[in-house]
Amino acid sequence: MTASALLRTVESMDTSVGLGLFADWAIALMETLGSVGAGVAVAIENLFPPIPSEVILPLAGFTASQGSIVLWEVLVWTTVGSVVGALALYGIGAWLGPARLRRVVDRMPLMKVSDVDRAETWFAKHGSKAVFFGRMIPIFRSLISIPAGIQRMPLLRFTLLTAAGSAIWNTVFVMAGFLLGEQWHRIEQYTDGLQLVVVAAVIAAVSVFVVVRVRQRVQGTPTATVESRE
Repeated sequence: MTASALLRTVESMDTSVGLGLFADWAIALMETLGSVGAGVAVAIENLFPPIPSEVILPLAGFTASQGSIVLWEVLVWTTVGSVVGALALYGIGAWLGPARLRRVVDRMPLMKVSDVDRAETWFAKHGSKAVFFGRMIPIFRSLISIPAGIQRMPLLRFTLLTAAGSAIWNTVFVMAGFLLGEQWHRIEQYTDGLQLVVVAAVIAAVSVFVVVRVRQRVQGTPTATVESRE
C-alpha cells in the first residue's frame, strides 16, 4: 500500500479530529522520508509534548503492517528520534544549570531555593532510574531530560538510559499498531486513561504543595522550623 493510499485509509477511519490531524501530519512525514519520517515525528514529539507519541507510534506500526515501511527500521528510527529529542531538552537543562535555576526559583512565589537543593539530592540518588522509567510515563517522557541536563548527568549514561527506556516504550506501541492493523487508533482509548491518571497525580501533588506552603506562610512559621519539618 502506498503512503497516499494509506492516508486515504486513515481518513476513512472513525477517528477524532485531533487524532486525524496528527495522523495526517505523521503520514506526510513517512510518505516523504519513509521510516526516517517516523523518527523525525517522534523527535518533534519529544520537544512538543502535546504531540502524542501514542498516535505516532501505533500509526507507524500500522504503516509497517501495510508494507509501506519496514518494521525493524521503524523501531530503530523511532528510538533514534526519541534520543535526539531528549538530547535537545538535555541541552536546555544544561544551559539553565543549577545556579540559574536557583535564581529563577528564588523569584517564584511559594518556592524556596532549598527546594532545588532537595531536588538535586534526590536526582543524584535516583536520577538513573528516573531517566529510564520516566521514558515510559506520559508527560514525564520529555520533561525528565531537563533535570538530567541541569544536573549534568554524564552524557553517555543519559543517552544509553534514554535509548533503553525509549526502545521499550516505542516497541510496545509500534508493535501494537502493527498487530492491530486498521484498528491501531483504538490504542488511544487506553493511553488517554493513563494520561488522565498522571495528570490527576500531578494536580494532586501540586495542590498539596500549594496548600502546605500557603498555610506555612499564613501562620508565619519560622524558616528554620519549616525546613526541619521538610
